[in-house]
Amino acid sequence: MKKDIKIILISLSLLFLWTGCKEKKIKLGHDINFDKEENIHYGKSSEQVMDLYIPSTRTNKEKDVFIIIHGGGWRAGDKSQLTFFTLSMMQKFPDHIFVNMNYRLASATSFGLPNQTDDIKKVTELLKNKLGYNPSVILLGNSAGGHLSMLYAYKFDTDKKVKAVINIVGPADLSDPDFKNYQEYSFVESRLVDPETIKTGISKIDFASPVKWIKSDSPPTLSYYGNSDRVIPSTQEKRLDSALTANHVIHESYQFNGGHLDWDKQPHDVFLIDKIETFIKRIDKK
Repeated sequence: MKKDIKIILISLSLLFLWTGCKEKKIKLGHDINFDKEENIHYGKSSEQVMDLYIPSTRTNKEKDVFIIIHGGGWRAGDKSQLTFFTLSMMQKFPDHIFVNMNYRLASATSFGLPNQTDDIKKVTELLKNKLGYNPSVILLGNSAGGHLSMLYAYKFDTDKKVKAVINIVGPADLSDPDFKNYQEYSFVESRLVDPETIKTGISKIDFASPVKWIKSDSPPTLSYYGNSDRVIPSTQEKRLDSALTANHVIHESYQFNGGHLDWDKQPHDVFLIDKIETFIKRIDKK
């Protein structure tokens, strides 16, 4: 059954890519239908665009929103990288709204933070205006997107609308000595954080480290790491789990057999989506 669904989603994904994602209706079988709006501008920058998927069956129930955040080392990547995974998630969560967002990339002339966390905030504000209510949000990101999901949820979510974080191979503690072997660590030190935004008493690296902001009221977090990841060391998973445990935050962590880019390959993607479903159900029963 899952193999058939996979084939259907692959065909749909390729069709959308070939047609430039012009379709306004998405049918995923079994009466699962979504209305799609692509490249919605949520800011003045050309990078501040997002795709929005809303279940076609309209009800009065206020639906939760998955916000999908791509990776790329904070200075590369595009939402199109996660189009197929978003479709797979929609198959599992047909009653949720989905956003697949781009954000302003860091460069030699533009810092990553706080622009990128500000962009997540701007997306939540647009959703509030567009939907007519302030939805609960599940942030899901891979690599740099996982980092941004955690950082926003633990530090910048002032109105506490983040219901959960799904962190996929995301760096959680940038001060970790093992993470300093990251090939682009000099960029992390020099261009990730705008020093003008930091108050005295905290370093740029600590400011950008999600584990430094975890508190007892931080949102539940599910993490997924590769056991042979050469980009994100295994110590990142351990440091994150330790901080969440110390603060009594609900969390789960799983590993897959593979490297940094293998998380969405079969069977790892199916395993992850099933664990996300179970995790969200667990939170909803609280």
